[in-house]
Amino acid sequence: MSSHAASSSNGGNGSGDSDAPRRNSKRPKYSKFTQQELPACKPILTPRWVVSAFMIIAIVFIPIGIACLLGSRDVVEVSKRYEIDCIPPENRSNKVQFIQSSANKTCTISMTIPKRMKKPIYVYYQLDNFYQNHRRYVKSRSDKQLKSLSKETDTSSCKPEDTTAGGAAIVPCGLIAWSMFNDTYNFSRLNQELTVNKKGIAWKSDKQKRFGKDVFPKNFQGGGLQGGKILNEKIPLNEQEDLMVWMRTAALPTFRKLYGKIEVDLEANEVINVTLDNNYNTYSFNGKKKLVLSTTSWIGGRNDFLGIAYLTVGMICLALAMGFTAVYFIKPRRLGDPTFLSWNRGPGSQ
Repeated sequence: MSSHAASSSNGGNGSGDSDAPRRNSKRPKYSKFTQQELPACKPILTPRWVVSAFMIIAIVFIPIGIACLLGSRDVVEVSKRYEIDCIPPENRSNKVQFIQSSANKTCTISMTIPKRMKKPIYVYYQLDNFYQNHRRYVKSRSDKQLKSLSKETDTSSCKPEDTTAGGAAIVPCGLIAWSMFNDTYNFSRLNQELTVNKKGIAWKSDKQKRFGKDVFPKNFQGGGLQGGKILNEKIPLNEQEDLMVWMRTAALPTFRKLYGKIEVDLEANEVINVTLDNNYNTYSFNGKKKLVLSTTSWIGGRNDFLGIAYLTVGMICLALAMGFTAVYFIKPRRLGDPTFLSWNRGPGSQ
């Protein structure tokens, strides 16, 4: 009886399985794509292919590295650090107090041209130990306000330099604009002034898209502590190129920004006299200030890193190619030799 019941039970299950709806499955539909069975190139890296690849990289990279280094060495550059020299000796024990005072901060330095510099000669100011990439500093700006007059009151992201004590909006707002570099330079040689062209130093996209022609400075640097340069309230922001250059924040704590261009040639051994106003406070954070004159070449300004990087990679590949070639001829190995597999080698084999 129990056998009959079991038989009936088994039969019932079979009947139920055949009539029950098919259960959903997460298995993907079969295709060569999902099963990774599409035709593919599977190269076998023979010694000849490996050596050839390394040799080609070396042949390409080494000449490029040499060309980049030569292009960088064609750039003539002269720099002068001045933040210490432009503090009177009697005030060097308290530089911060001097730079924040109303004392005369005019200073004269000289720069000797080492080689002939062909125009245009780019004038940069360089700051060290200035972290423009600090998160709070980078976010303290309003791109909408810079672009449109209708967004003048959009200062929510500009704290602490968002509004005046009376609640009026500051234009341009934020810490970046507030801390704008305000040292000035006047150049001369043989008692003749050298004109610095300050037009065309900003990105074209900034002038056309990021800074509005109907936006004018308003309530700027009106607080108790002046952070940097005072902007002309009669000139729209899309014509204030010094501001545009400064607002492009640097990624590293040492950076250069374009101040202007000298559009005459400077001869070797000429002495350039610079009368500058040492206004910008870098002493609070142990920063450094440099004035840089530089030409350019086809590779841009002076930067040996790119050439050194190409040369390094090329020399490493050349060394690997020569090493693999020597190993291949001194101790050759048959391609696909199974005796080198770990499970085919005895415990005492070398």
